[in-house]
Amino acid sequence: MSPDGVTFGRAISKARKALGLSQKELAARVMKEEGGGSISPQYLNDIEHNRRSPSSGHLIRQFSGILNIPEDYLYALGGRLPDDLRPDASTPDKVVEAFAKLRRALRD
Repeated sequence: MSPDGVTFGRAISKARKALGLSQKELAARVMKEEGGGSISPQYLNDIEHNRRSPSSGHLIRQFSGILNIPEDYLYALGGRLPDDLRPDASTPDKVVEAFAKLRRALRD
């Protein structure tokens, strides 16, 4: 959760409503990674009410594209590292240093 109380779920809900989409409409547009069709409206409801988190970067990227929310912001709200940064997080020292730089940048 961000300091202003915004969570991943709240950001998704707010953007969905701003675009005039129902949960059913948005769920139909977000596709599962395995090619098994779209996510269910209940799964989206659980995400919006912070009962579940998106299970993959694939879903975060889709929410970003459909709802016009910056992908990196959604990763941060979801408490996840973007997939392209995971290989760079190979040692604790690298991760600690990167988060220290991020903290400084956000405070400026």
